[in-house]
Amino acid sequence: MNCTEFLANLTDYFDAKTAEALRTELEQHMADCSHCTVTLNTTRQTIEVYRNNELFELPNTIRQKLHQAVLAKCSEMLQDKSGNTKPGNDLCGNDESKTST
Repeated sequence: MNCTEFLANLTDYFDAKTAEALRTELEQHMADCSHCTVTLNTTRQTIEVYRNNELFELPNTIRQKLHQAVLAKCSEMLQDKSGNTKPGNDLCGNDESKTST
């Protein structure tokens, strides 16, 4: 069993649709391969999050830092090489080509 074969059988493993012999092979591979173990655990956690529809609330400080980082990136992307602002649509929701009436 290699990592490619492991990944090809991962869905069936989660759905318990593998034959006993294949399941044993997959589990043996995980015992020897930390990368596939991490993949399995991460996939399992992702499935649980979506299955439970869990929402994770960010602390205000992290939310503010993320917001500032996004705005900084938007601003950076709007600047041309000479430092002038590019006209038109930007990623921050502003459309300088539209005029208000």
